[in-house]
Amino acid sequence: MVISSGVFLARSCCLKLQPPCLALRRRLCGVTASSVGTSSKKKEKVIVISGPTGAGKSRLALELAKSLNGEIISADSVQVYRGLDVGSAKPSASDRKEVPHHLIDILHPSQDYSVGQFFDDGRQATKDILSRGRVPIVTGGTGLYLRWFIYGKPDVPKPSPEVISEVHELLAGFHSENNWDAAVEFVVNAGDQKASSLARNDWYRLRRSLEILKTTGSPPSSFRVPYDSFRENLNSPDVNDIHGNGEAADISIQNIQTDLDYDFLCFFLSSPRVDLYRSIDFRCEDMVKGADGLLSEARWLLDIGMRPNTNSATRAIGYRQAMEYLLSCRQYGGVSSPGDFYGFLNRFQQASRNFAKRQMTWFRYEPMYHWLNASKPLDTILEFIYDAYENETETLVVPDSVRMNKDVRNSREADALKSYRPRNRHFVRREDCSSVLEWIRSEGCKSEVSRVEEGAAT
Repeated sequence: MVISSGVFLARSCCLKLQPPCLALRRRLCGVTASSVGTSSKKKEKVIVISGPTGAGKSRLALELAKSLNGEIISADSVQVYRGLDVGSAKPSASDRKEVPHHLIDILHPSQDYSVGQFFDDGRQATKDILSRGRVPIVTGGTGLYLRWFIYGKPDVPKPSPEVISEVHELLAGFHSENNWDAAVEFVVNAGDQKASSLARNDWYRLRRSLEILKTTGSPPSSFRVPYDSFRENLNSPDVNDIHGNGEAADISIQNIQTDLDYDFLCFFLSSPRVDLYRSIDFRCEDMVKGADGLLSEARWLLDIGMRPNTNSATRAIGYRQAMEYLLSCRQYGGVSSPGDFYGFLNRFQQASRNFAKRQMTWFRYEPMYHWLNASKPLDTILEFIYDAYENETETLVVPDSVRMNKDVRNSREADALKSYRPRNRHFVRREDCSSVLEWIRSEGCKSEVSRVEEGAAT
């Protein structure tokens, strides 16, 4: 048994400090038809580990899977694509051989992948893992994927092949001319006012919006989202009626109507923001180094006829910036200055830090997640999660030894964030990027035919 007595001690000491949503977590997950007078069987457990980019969630999931006889389901919107390995921080071949991983390398980069597809694939993988008597461990930082995976997806009718074909024809002209603004205006006029808030060039979601309009006569926003119902129940006055001893009143449990399919144990792994940002900057440098790094993968995407910011794969952070940089270099015959390279690297690092900030903001309002401090020893975090999985009690309290605050409350840390400046580890001087510039000149503008053929054949 890997659980130390210190974890149990920390739990008892922290019991009164738990916020209401933590006190209700296991009870909410276990609430089913019993709220209307019937009983249900005990639910199977599923572990979810998320966190901002660069926090170390993949390593934590891997070690946890080894301890719990688990299998990993990737909830990463880029790891689904073959050939996009470095920029998505995909688990190594040896790691995937040691622990089974699911939903990795399942698509060609030219294909789109939606949150609805992930829900179907992720839930099926969960059932398969449980049928083998193993533990599903879902890990990734794509917030909407995980939200739908836990709470369910909206019950939106599937469009017919005729509707799909009609929508394709309606938007084909806009797409071929790259006239995004006109396409959005067309869909807005068709009845979806929120289409104007879509990310630019997100043609998949724009098509999906029009498909829903054509199928149902209503925009996507008119369909009830299970997560919204869960939050409404969670925020009801009865649920917030918490006794002074930290336990929820019985009436609050009886009034919860939400029925989750599994007993989800959800953890969000992060670090103090300054440390996290520094780690992200260094990781971006590592991805750019070497002949087989991010730039090589971006060149392959260009070689197979793809362009930046035109679909899910080419909108991904890192790939978009790298493709734009290489296209610029190709306009000048493969010539790039150190200033151009550092400009690309800075944009890549900034976009990655901004994404991490958005991830932390997103999950800060997710009631199911327990925040864990990635700067603490990995063994300590593993012991806590292992204990949480094995424990049958209704409440789960994060001890101070691994707890991570959701907000920047320390004035010193807030000041450090304001004064944060990127500081590279490998690319410091102008000459440090000479090998990258030479690769761009000699290789970056050449088509990598063998890899293209391999990607097309798979």
